[in-house]
Amino acid sequence: MGLRANAETQTVRNPAGSAGSGERDNGSGARRRWAAVPVYLLAGAVLFVAYLRLSETYGLNSDSANVLLMGWDLLHGNLLLHGWYMSDVSFFPTELPQYALLESFLGLHMQTAHVAAAMTYTLVFLFAVLLARSGSDPKTGRAAWIRTLIAAGIMLAPQFGLGVFALDLSVGHIGTSVPLLLTWLLLDKMPARWYVPVLTAVLLAWVLVADPIAYVVGVGPLGVVCAARVLRGLVKGTGRWTGRLAAVWFDLALGASTVAATVLAWAANNVLTAVGGYTVNRPPFYITPWQYMHNNVPAAWKVLQIFGANYAGLGGIWLALAFLHMASVLVVAWAVARVARRFFRVSLVDQVLAAAIVLNVVMYMLTNAANEAAHEVAVIVPFGAALAARVLVPARGAEPAPGRARWARLAAVVAGAAVLAGYTAGFGYELTQPRQPPANTGLASWLFDHHLTYGLSGYWTSSSVTVNGGQRVKVRALMQYTLKPDLWMAKADWYDPKLHSANFVILDSQPGNFSHWEPYQLVKRYFGTPAKIYHTGPYTIMVWNRNLLTALPDDDPPRAAPGQFDVGQLRPGGLRTGEPALRDHYQGGHRQRGQRREQPGPERPPRGGQQDDHGQQVHLDEGAHVRVQAAPGARRDDADLHQVEDERQPFVPRRAGGPQAEQGRDREEDEDGQFQEP
Repeated sequence: MGLRANAETQTVRNPAGSAGSGERDNGSGARRRWAAVPVYLLAGAVLFVAYLRLSETYGLNSDSANVLLMGWDLLHGNLLLHGWYMSDVSFFPTELPQYALLESFLGLHMQTAHVAAAMTYTLVFLFAVLLARSGSDPKTGRAAWIRTLIAAGIMLAPQFGLGVFALDLSVGHIGTSVPLLLTWLLLDKMPARWYVPVLTAVLLAWVLVADPIAYVVGVGPLGVVCAARVLRGLVKGTGRWTGRLAAVWFDLALGASTVAATVLAWAANNVLTAVGGYTVNRPPFYITPWQYMHNNVPAAWKVLQIFGANYAGLGGIWLALAFLHMASVLVVAWAVARVARRFFRVSLVDQVLAAAIVLNVVMYMLTNAANEAAHEVAVIVPFGAALAARVLVPARGAEPAPGRARWARLAAVVAGAAVLAGYTAGFGYELTQPRQPPANTGLASWLFDHHLTYGLSGYWTSSSVTVNGGQRVKVRALMQYTLKPDLWMAKADWYDPKLHSANFVILDSQPGNFSHWEPYQLVKRYFGTPAKIYHTGPYTIMVWNRNLLTALPDDDPPRAAPGQFDVGQLRPGGLRTGEPALRDHYQGGHRQRGQRREQPGPERPPRGGQQDDHGQQVHLDEGAHVRVQAAPGARRDDADLHQVEDERQPFVPRRAGGPQAEQGRDREEDEDGQFQEP
C-alpha cells in the first residue's frame, strides 16, 4: 500500500529512478488519452460554473480591485507595470496575465475577479486530479478512478466563508500551485533525460518570479529531496565513486536545476529593475522568538480551515460538515507520515509533495506568517489531495486480500463513499447560499451624481469604489496613521498633483478592519477645514475647493527596487488581507485580535513611537502625540485601532444613530440638495 507498484523495479532498471518510465504506449493507450480530453473539458466546465457560484458567496474588496486595475493597465500597454507598487508578491508572470486576458473579454468589473478565481481553482482541481492519477495502471483503470475520487473529494468543497476566501476568491498562493503541479506532472511522467532538468529549471524560475513562496513549496522541497537521494545513492551504491555518481546523475541534475531556477529568477528580476518594472514591497519576515511562540498556536486552526475542518464557533449543519472534513486532514496526515516512514521506497514526486506540505506548515507555524490568513497554506490542499490519493491507492491496484483484510477494505470503501457523499451534499448546500455584493457598492454612483470624481480614502474604501464605478470615479488609498500614499498594490502617479486633482476624502464609520477609516485629526492637520461635508450611509465625504494631492505628507523611499525581491520576501505572503473581521493592522501586516500583544520582530519600535500601515516607524509633525483609542468595552490589546487622535485637540466623535439613521439622513439631504457646513 502507498507505493507505485513499479517503484522498486524502476530503481533496479533505472538507477536514477526519478522520472516517469517514459515507456511508449500502444495505439490503444493513445486513444484512451485522447478520449479523456472531452471528459476533462466537460468536468472543467461544470466545476467552473460551480466554483463561480461559490466564489460569489464571498464579497470582493479592494485587494481584488487592485489586481483588476493592474491587469487593466497591463492590457493597455504597461507591459512591465512601470510605476506600480505590488504587494510582497507580484504574480506578474502567472495570474496577472490571466486577469488581463479575462478583462479583454469581460471588461473592468468586479465580477471579473470572481470569474478569474473560479477559473484558477478549477485548474488547480484538474491538475491535482491529473497528478493523483499519474502512474496508475491504464489497463484496468480501477486505481485511477479511486485516486480521482479521493483527490476530488478532498478538494471539492472549500469551507464556507474563510475557506472560500482562501481558495476560491483571493489572488494568492493557490494560483501558484498551478505551475508547480505542472512541474511535478512533468517529473512524474517524463523519462530521465537531460532536457527534463532544463524544463524544470525554467518552470521553477517562472513561478519564483511570480511568488517567492515557491522557495518553500517548490525549490526547497525538490532540492532537499534530490540531495537526500544523491547522498543515499553514494552511500548505498557499490563500485567506484564515479560509477555511483553516474548512477544518480538525474537526481543530481534535478538538484542543480533548483539552483539554476534561483539564478534565473534573480536575473529576471534584475532585468525588470534595469528596464524600470514594478516594485515589490518587503514587509518584515522573521522566526517568532521562542518566548512568543505560544501566540502562533492558533494558526493550527487555519490549517484545519484550509481543509474545511475548522469547527470553532460553528453549529448545526456547518459544524457537521467541519467534523466530516476532518477525514481529509487525517488522510493527508497519514499519507505524509507513510511517505516519511518509507521515504526511499516511494517515487520522487511523492517525496517532494510530502516535503512541501511539511515545509509550508512549519514555516507558517514558526514565523510571523502565523498572523496571516489561511491562504498562506493554500498550496497544501492540492498537494495533499494528490499525495493522499497516490499513497492510499497502489498504482496497479491492490492484490486480492483474504479474510479480515477483505472486510476491512470493504469497510474502508463504504466509509469513503459515505464521506464523499457528505462532501458533495455539503458543497451543494454551500452553493445555495446568497451572493454577496462587492464592498462599497453604490458609493461610486453617489459620488458621480455629486460630481466628485477624484478623491482619497482608506485602502478598503478606495479601489473597490474605483472599479465599482467603472473608473468614472477614482479614489486612491492613504495610510490611516500618516496619510501618506498607500503604495500597496497601487500606482505612484495616482498621487501626482501634476496629473490629477483630488478634492474629497471619504471617511468610513463601519466597524471592522475591512472598512473602518476615520483619521479625523490627521485629515484636518494636513488638509485643513473642508468646504462641504456630506453624509451618506456610514460614509462621511469631506470636500475641499483645492487639490489635496499637493498637501500629502512626503512618502518614504521605496522599500525595494523595481522588480526586485530579496530574502525578506521569502515569507509565505501575498495580499494585504488578513483574516476578515478577525484582524488588526499592526506592524508589517495584521495583528490577530485576541493576542496580548504584537509579536516583536528583530527591530521593535521604541516606546512611544508610532508605525504606519506597513510597519514603518513614523514621527508626526511638530511632535504631535498620537494615541490609539479602543472600542468601548474592549481591552486595549483587542482594539480595532478605530481612532487616532491628537491629544492636544478635542476628538471629533462619530455620528450617533448608526448606519440606518445615517442612510435616512442621506435621503433627506439628497432630496433637499443640502449639505452640512462645518
